[in-house]
Amino acid sequence: MTLDIDREYDRIYRYCYYRLRSREEAEDVTQETFLRYFASDTYQDTGRTLQYLYTIARNLCIDERRRPLTQPLPEDLPSEEGDPLDAAALRSELNRLSPEDRELVLLRYVNEVPMNVLCKLYGVSRFALYRRLQDLLKRLRQRLEG
Repeated sequence: MTLDIDREYDRIYRYCYYRLRSREEAEDVTQETFLRYFASDTYQDTGRTLQYLYTIARNLCIDERRRPLTQPLPEDLPSEEGDPLDAAALRSELNRLSPEDRELVLLRYVNEVPMNVLCKLYGVSRFALYRRLQDLLKRLRQRLEG
């Protein structure tokens, strides 16, 4: 798999920023993620580059995190143009989700992480992850419409 470093760097940064709520910490962790990825002599290219990057980033965020994950999403969340998190109502509903569900939504729909990578990252089957995402989307739609 060819790695588009600029694109993945932005996505990993956004993920770290979401987890840590601090630009400085997110920048440090993102940089450390890529340093560890490129310095790794144990990783062999098995087509799981994204999974490997997110695993490194997740573990570093857990080590670095100083604030609880239950805080609402910050207003200045870095995003790409057309980000669905821009809508205030959607942001409010996302903040009502559990931290794990918010993380899943961020990874899948904002960072566009492929399902197979998420399945391996969460250790669940594709079907289980698909059902969880469908349930999340259904709940969000109901809350936004109601």
